[in-house]
Amino acid sequence: MADERLSRLLSKARRLPLSPGVYILKNDAGKIIYIGKAKKLQNRVSQYFGAGTRHAEKVRQMVANVEDFDYILCDSEFEALMLECSLIKQNQPKYNILLKDAKGFHYIRVTPPPFSTIKAVKMIKNDGAEYIGPYYSSYVVKQSVDVALKAFKLPQCNKTAADFARRNYARPCLNFHLGQCSAPCCGKIKQAAYDEAASAAVEFLKKGSADTVKLLTAQMNDAAENLEFERAAKLRDRINALKSMSEKQKVVESSVNEQDIIALANSDEKSCVEMFRFRGGLLTDRESFFLDRYDDAEQMRYEFITQFYSSNEIPRQITIDGEVADRELVEQFLSERLGKKVSIVIPQRGEQAKLVAMCCDNAAEHLTDKLGRRGHEGAALDELAKLLGLSAPPRIIECYDISHTAGEDVVAGMVVFRDGVPFKGGYKKFAIKSATAGDDCAAMAEVLSRRFDEYEKGEDVGFATLPDLILLDGGKGQVDAVSEVFEKKKVNVPLFGLVKDDKHRTRAIVSKKGEIALKSTRAAYTLAATIQEEVHRFAIGYHRKKQRSKIGSSLTKIDGIGETRAKALLRHFGTIDNIRRVEIDDILRVKGMNITTAKAVFDYFHQK
Repeated sequence: MADERLSRLLSKARRLPLSPGVYILKNDAGKIIYIGKAKKLQNRVSQYFGAGTRHAEKVRQMVANVEDFDYILCDSEFEALMLECSLIKQNQPKYNILLKDAKGFHYIRVTPPPFSTIKAVKMIKNDGAEYIGPYYSSYVVKQSVDVALKAFKLPQCNKTAADFARRNYARPCLNFHLGQCSAPCCGKIKQAAYDEAASAAVEFLKKGSADTVKLLTAQMNDAAENLEFERAAKLRDRINALKSMSEKQKVVESSVNEQDIIALANSDEKSCVEMFRFRGGLLTDRESFFLDRYDDAEQMRYEFITQFYSSNEIPRQITIDGEVADRELVEQFLSERLGKKVSIVIPQRGEQAKLVAMCCDNAAEHLTDKLGRRGHEGAALDELAKLLGLSAPPRIIECYDISHTAGEDVVAGMVVFRDGVPFKGGYKKFAIKSATAGDDCAAMAEVLSRRFDEYEKGEDVGFATLPDLILLDGGKGQVDAVSEVFEKKKVNVPLFGLVKDDKHRTRAIVSKKGEIALKSTRAAYTLAATIQEEVHRFAIGYHRKKQRSKIGSSLTKIDGIGETRAKALLRHFGTIDNIRRVEIDDILRVKGMNITTAKAVFDYFHQK
């Protein structure tokens, strides 16, 4: 049935004209599930239903639900884009990116005196409190409240006016010791002084920093003239705190007066679009949008930008973290809507590139927080995925290293990282069997060949799961050798090598195409270096253990020395050379030794 359906849809698609237009995919109930635009309708729609077409998971699910489609011809691809945006907004199809038309409003809640408290909230309640707002930006509200509370030393905790009136807390919190709270809960400030500070904070929130500083300065001067030096000093401290907070707000600023910065983060479950909005060169708002995971970053940016700016304010510049599909067409669409030239910029260096990197970090942090994972590891995995061109952050990473001494006792270690942290239950050891001594490339090829042999057998649980990324401790030679194994076994896992500098530190990642610099991407560099250090530690540990076992076996040739006594001797003296240099009395001090065995050991190393 599925084959008949796809055959019917493909036959219909091939009859479409090679003209610009919009196509509308529908399910068996006639409901619209996806709307797209195309420069050539026949080519684009046929791709969905063609035999053997490799689609991303989301597209496969969509195609599986398509029962029929309609189309609308347009005079140009730009006209098709305009119509696409309008139809998506009207119909809200399941498989298009869906964004809310407007954000909810935000307010500042101020409880009545005495001991007023100030909070950022999302809705008004009939509770007797004063509500300042509404405000469009949650970012602005939260920042303003944070500045007011710290500058006027008001509580940032969840204690209430009743707690402050009772003053039944024995010790003030850390904010008091940091000079950011007056600790009313402990009786460190009188009610009248607290109410004055709360009133000044509300005035600041209503009128802004400049007006509040001007008012406080006048009050400070009056207090000084009236010889109220203590009050004047407190007012001076408030003025300085407000000025200091205002300066901190300007830390994130841009030489571009008006722009939005957009960055993506992707996981195997969800994706996050982070947006920084700059107006007047200052960061005025930030938003996070959580959407279904994507397989095509360029298409994701296209869909997000066209949908978001169909119903939101458009800046003169949109700065993004990577290429966007139909970039010139999207610029034309935005410029048409704004009535002025709009540019889409992908910075490569300088201030703008740093701001994009900061936006990327925030996207990754918010995504990992949403998924309940560790933020640092999540950000590093997202950064590594972008660096290597992966469609999603690699949740499971395997890394391999070869260890030997001058070609002798060749072994390999395999370590596994899950969600950016070591998974020691998945570590494996390999004793090299067929590779020529000293040929690290052949040894690495043997190890990976054996690893995927085990995967095909399906007998060892430790090899049953395919990783999302394989790293080799080695350069292009190792990568090329293992790539041949992958081709023979038809393995489709991203493969890269980790290259060290002359000081044995991680320097770059290498692929069949060349090297990828690492140090400019801090989180990815740290993760890669950690993985390389861990696999080296594990492989060399196995190599040394094998060497000790080999040395220990030579000691068992001595009369009276079995494996237990051999191990005891090596633990006590460290090396065979040390055993060779000691006297019988020294050997007798080793646990388990007696005069007969001690003399046998001594005689073994001192035979003439």
